[in-house]
Amino acid sequence: MATLRQPAFDSSPVTVRRARPEDAPVCGRICYEAFTKISTEHSFPQDFPSVEVATGVLSMMFSHPGFYCVVAESGGQILGSNCLDERSAIAGVGPITIDPEVQNKGVGRALMEAVLARSAERGFHGARLLQAAFHNRSLSLYTKLGFDTREPISAMQGPAIKMPIPGYNARPARVSDIEECNRLCKRVHGHDRGGELRDAIEQGTAVVAGREGRVVAYATLIGFFGHMIGESNADVQALIANADAFLGPGILVPTRNAGLFRWCLENGLRVVQPMTLMTVGFYNEPAGAYLPSILY
Repeated sequence: MATLRQPAFDSSPVTVRRARPEDAPVCGRICYEAFTKISTEHSFPQDFPSVEVATGVLSMMFSHPGFYCVVAESGGQILGSNCLDERSAIAGVGPITIDPEVQNKGVGRALMEAVLARSAERGFHGARLLQAAFHNRSLSLYTKLGFDTREPISAMQGPAIKMPIPGYNARPARVSDIEECNRLCKRVHGHDRGGELRDAIEQGTAVVAGREGRVVAYATLIGFFGHMIGESNADVQALIANADAFLGPGILVPTRNAGLFRWCLENGLRVVQPMTLMTVGFYNEPAGAYLPSILY
């Protein structure tokens, strides 16, 4: 929206403040333009298909009590935003976006430092994010801020597989599944993501896979913005194979999990974007199968 564009960056100091719901239209435009620019330059698909979708995502995050969101300003102009998902013991960082007109001015560092300070203040065991592997500047910044590279991730997209796997029952998740799903997540990651799961059940996007009368896998959403946990590759495959579509740019598959990665390729999915899982603080090697969300 041209009316939202303000004068270019000047020499005024950059300040960071808590985001307000009314900031969403400006931040949504910045988010869309920033992701579109970097993706187009490297010939990768866009994370957000329109300004309206980006604005809707940020509007939800800016108003949700489980997120801490900030904006950077200079001379009265909003330059970018960042969010911290506080719904679980491990905080998720992003999306962080800066107006393409003011890149490389220290805005990204200020936004990252703000949410990392919040994470430390609130006593989170750690923070995590997914980084676009082709974005050299963000990889360097996050590393300098203390993040460690943990896992190469392949964003994968393709037609729905729709191939029921014998022995599994896939169904919508219920509130009564939360305890069992949390135990599963703790077994795989050492912590649960119950806050995200509860929201996903309320929104009607969460699903579980049952085998022999118990839950062996769950997903908050099968796509870019949802995570998935399973005891084994076969368990998460049961959910992937049952999905009607892979929402957003696609599902996020740990590339080192060669069996799962190969199975996705053999069933018609293709790699559309390389990403990197990065962490600061608590982390242990996952003891099972999983797909991260774009947050982590």
